[in-house]
Amino acid sequence: MSSDTTSREDTYVHRPGESDIGGDEPEPKGFGTRGWALVGVVAFCFLVVPGAVYLVPSLPAMVGLPYIAAMLALPMLPAVLLGAVAVWSMTAATRGDD
Repeated sequence: MSSDTTSREDTYVHRPGESDIGGDEPEPKGFGTRGWALVGVVAFCFLVVPGAVYLVPSLPAMVGLPYIAAMLALPMLPAVLLGAVAVWSMTAATRGDD
């Protein structure tokens, strides 16, 4: 049989409660304002806009948009908003801003 050449100090064992973040890396600060902005936009995109379409489907027709055009364009607005806020929050997170 071959002997184990690695000593006990050479292997990594994660121990809960010990910080494995190095001294050169910043300590995580939490969710931050950009995280809450992203949560708000996700709630708006997944709850408010579909709820409005479900509860008042004739709302775009009242504004003057044809039904087919409204149902094609209406999902695009939350998608663009969600994409823009996601990119904004992630670029800020990678720079370390908040």
